[in-house]
Amino acid sequence: MIDFSNKQLFKLKQNGDYADKVGELLLPEESVIDAFKSMRDGVVFTDKRIIAVNVQGITGSKKDFTSLPYKNIVAYSVETAGTLDIDAELEIYFSALGQVRFEFSGSTNLVEISRAISQHVL
Repeated sequence: MIDFSNKQLFKLKQNGDYADKVGELLLPEESVIDAFKSMRDGVVFTDKRIIAVNVQGITGSKKDFTSLPYKNIVAYSVETAGTLDIDAELEIYFSALGQVRFEFSGSTNLVEISRAISQHVL
């Protein structure tokens, strides 16, 4: 499992390849909202959860998949990109896990992800 206490910040760029990497883990009625990559690791947002992919080893053939269900979220915060600060941020507070922070580079639209989280939190 990813050590979120020591690795709170992920700088992410959109990358659809990670949606394919988690395809076998998805439930039949679960769909991908968006997928992102950071150096080697990735994050996939579905309509039910966040799947963090931790690529391990020199070759990257070993992967750790951490499932973070939206139902365990107690609060979240979205910071949109601005004119000079072009990065967007998403901070999520999970019960029993604590804070996880994702930073998105470029013009990432967090509206759909926020709606999916809100459907399970509110």
